[in-house]
Amino acid sequence: MASKTDILMIDPMPESFNEQLGTPFRLHQFVSLEALGPLAERVEGVTTGGGSGLPRPIMDRLPNLKIISVNGVGIDRIDLDECRRRGIRLATAQGVLADDVADMAIGLMLDAVRGISCNDRFVRAGKWGHEPVVNSWTIKGKKLGIAGFGAIGKAVAKRAASFDMAIAYFSSRQQTDTPQYPFYPELRVLADWADVLVLCVSGGARSFHMVDRSILEALGPKGFLINVARGSVVDEEALIDALRDNTIRGAGLDVFADEPHVPEAFYGLENVVLQSHRATSTFETRHAMGRLVFDNLAAFFQGKPLLTPVL
Repeated sequence: MASKTDILMIDPMPESFNEQLGTPFRLHQFVSLEALGPLAERVEGVTTGGGSGLPRPIMDRLPNLKIISVNGVGIDRIDLDECRRRGIRLATAQGVLADDVADMAIGLMLDAVRGISCNDRFVRAGKWGHEPVVNSWTIKGKKLGIAGFGAIGKAVAKRAASFDMAIAYFSSRQQTDTPQYPFYPELRVLADWADVLVLCVSGGARSFHMVDRSILEALGPKGFLINVARGSVVDEEALIDALRDNTIRGAGLDVFADEPHVPEAFYGLENVVLQSHRATSTFETRHAMGRLVFDNLAAFFQGKPLLTPVL
């Protein structure tokens, strides 16, 4: 590359990767459409996070955009049809974050079912010794339903097997490499069977409000919902009602519909565990993701195949 290529960063990257990306590239942090000015004509690559994607108004202002490299796996906020029409390549950080997301799903399940965070608040409030210690529920033998059985769903199943849980899954198609796990073609039937329902599906129109009141009713008063997918997958209003009136027993949420804004109704509920969309937020995985963002950009502009292409 004789001259540096202009890259627009929708989300800021860690400083170490800014330095790394800055070696062959000229980096620009997105501020606003108005601030782009003449730079819009020069931008050939975009880095972004799965939660931010690339809004169409920004994409439309970049006539020479050639590649989008996502620091995550979410692509539901990127117009794929427009990418195809314009020949814009797309790569994600697939393959490096499944283990950490699965760990978070198991952690949220343990916390919600065993009441770990709830009891932490009990101890910190000085109630131990003055009020009865509330019992929780055991994990062993519980029925785990996994919605979405890609790399993350399968990693959740692998971990849950060590707890002697019965495991089944819902997906767009039956998986041939996991014959030991029953396949449920209907989410409602899986929810009715499960004690714990873990959401690992992709975001987007197909999964929007996939978990509605009917699914929560099927999960039932002994059931727990764990969401490490996308906030849009769950009807949050229906979930709040279900937690309030014990339609389900509890929930663990890493994602929300309008991040970073979380419905305040969740704050007063003792039967829900809340996280700030941080399933991939470990030093190791963030490093691997950032490295892959750089490597995909470098490969593209050197005329080499993308490492983890989507388009």
